[in-house]
Amino acid sequence: MLRWLGAAVGLLLAAAHAAPPVPIVTHFPQPGLTAEQLGVIVNDDDPDSVAVAAYYMERRGIPASNLIHVRFRPGRSTLAREEFVNLKRRVDRLTPKHVQAYALTWAQPWRVDCMSITSAFAFGFDTAHCASECRPTQPSAYFNSSAPRPFDAHGIRPTMSLAAASVAGAKQLIDRGVAADGSDPAGTAYLVSTHDKARNVRAAGYPALRMQMRGILPVELVEADALENRGDVMFYFTGLAQVPALASNRFLPGAIGDHLTSAGGVLFGGSQMSSLAWLEAGATGSYGAVVEPCNFPAKFPAPAVVMAHYLQGETLLEAYWKSVLMPGQGLFVGEPLARPFAGVRHQAGGGGMVLSARLLPPGLYDVQAASSMMGPYRSVARLAVGPATREIRLDRVPPAYYRFERRTEPPRPN
Repeated sequence: MLRWLGAAVGLLLAAAHAAPPVPIVTHFPQPGLTAEQLGVIVNDDDPDSVAVAAYYMERRGIPASNLIHVRFRPGRSTLAREEFVNLKRRVDRLTPKHVQAYALTWAQPWRVDCMSITSAFAFGFDTAHCASECRPTQPSAYFNSSAPRPFDAHGIRPTMSLAAASVAGAKQLIDRGVAADGSDPAGTAYLVSTHDKARNVRAAGYPALRMQMRGILPVELVEADALENRGDVMFYFTGLAQVPALASNRFLPGAIGDHLTSAGGVLFGGSQMSSLAWLEAGATGSYGAVVEPCNFPAKFPAPAVVMAHYLQGETLLEAYWKSVLMPGQGLFVGEPLARPFAGVRHQAGGGGMVLSARLLPPGLYDVQAASSMMGPYRSVARLAVGPATREIRLDRVPPAYYRFERRTEPPRPN
């Protein structure tokens, strides 16, 4: 729905002799963290961490001031809470105020006492995010959030580990994330329902998700323990302790895959498949529990949520973090800034214009126009964009330069 503001349009048309011959869009906002908003934490006592940090900073153009130095003995799976608390105090003190999220540059340690290390850096160590036996943990205020800056809005810095078995593996992961940006891959979401009833709890929502994604992204429901020989994997969600045949598939740059199980976040030496197996097979992001979570779906990524936020152009870190209601025991691994669905396309013709993307972020927008690309811009309309919108067609649009500024998120249904 578009409502033009008559007086402003009149002012614009009065200057039309200086405007372009067709409508031109100079800006349509998409959520997405930037390199300037990401802090990179490096362990100076770990040569591999130092090498990964240097490569990542260079590849992503992250400012040198965002590199945060810590020191601790590497090669351990777990940090004691007392040691971590001291590290976190240092990190908090050294973090620039504009930083909204963190990347860790090591694979070990992946746990802090009863929390994952990514959640410990995000929230600070807090036993409310732990659970003994089969109990829920503290929900995350960032779950399914529309906030573009998580620290400013919620006081947390979501964290992802650039984990790999080697420096070479970490560099390959980083390269995949960079290659994903704006690629709009023609991939498929595979929702795999397995024989393992306890770990297959997410499958109940798969049919509804396929309906929600109709016309947006191909979704295939697979009843099997293994997905094999697929060449277009963009999303792969399953529930199994060991996932066979991963290497037979081709994961597109920016792809996400995870398996709901008890110990996928135990990256080395566990009895179940490590989340690193997804990255080694070519995925760009994965998730796994480091402490027994039981099969609470809320402690694992909700496929519908991660897909929706990713398809709106958010980064891997944002989309994945927003999809887990109770992330205290879960480890996020991958290349944080990967944004395969970034970019809004626009085309002018026939006296109007069309804007399109995999998903346009819902909300109320100010439409601003100017006869010069540099402005000044005046508000000429209000545009409401609903959920699951892929395309906006605007007819009878005066020639000018246009930019869209997002005002609000529409209310969520009860």
